[in-house]
Amino acid sequence: MYVSASGANAQSKRMDVIANNLANIDTPGFKKDFPVLQARHAEAIEKGQVPQGMGRPEDIGGGVSFEEIVTDFETGTLKSTGIETDLAINGEGFFVVQKDGQPLLTRAGNFRFTGEGFLQTQDGLPVLSTDNNPIQIDPSLPRSFEVDGTIRQGGDIFELAVVKPNSLGDLVKSGETFFTPLAETPAVPLGERQVLSGYQEQSTVNSATEMMSMIEASRAYEANVKMIQSQDQALGTLISRILGQ
Repeated sequence: MYVSASGANAQSKRMDVIANNLANIDTPGFKKDFPVLQARHAEAIEKGQVPQGMGRPEDIGGGVSFEEIVTDFETGTLKSTGIETDLAINGEGFFVVQKDGQPLLTRAGNFRFTGEGFLQTQDGLPVLSTDNNPIQIDPSLPRSFEVDGTIRQGGDIFELAVVKPNSLGDLVKSGETFFTPLAETPAVPLGERQVLSGYQEQSTVNSATEMMSMIEASRAYEANVKMIQSQDQALGTLISRILGQ
């Protein structure tokens, strides 16, 4: 019963991850997550009450457990939108935005200018420049977005912050498209980056694959629940017979 319960719990959490992926299939810059399940030893072996490999019933195993959620940083397809403030990084790197005074990294470049000329995300978070300050232009003057990630307006140049972590393992998801860096994130030099204006990086979620995974997880969950019910009925019948003797 407990083996089935651990399986049902793991599949339930797996379905939550898949459902979140499907909910963000149209979210620009979204990186899909993978649920990691792992076979586990029986409870007695994990607690050190009995050794493993002795041919005891505990060696059958203790089902599966939900270990962690891993983010796939595969680059999404770049889609032309024709909107100048839609920016996409062609290659490696992340834009930097600010939330509650802390920097967050994102591949979602569906930005917009406010009436005061601040470049912001759709959620109102300021987009940072290479000097870690919010980017603000004069909204009354013409501007141009350059492929090196700069915004030119008259004689002024505003450099978008584009950084590349030393390891993607240093990033922790903080919202659907944002990541918190756990270590230093070096800037990508101007000559080594390509920022396309009028493009959006699409979500990396594949609807067909995710739907197949959801069906598989749902069936596995239902199978485990049925096993729990079967074991419960068997135990109930056994107890009734014992009490009836």
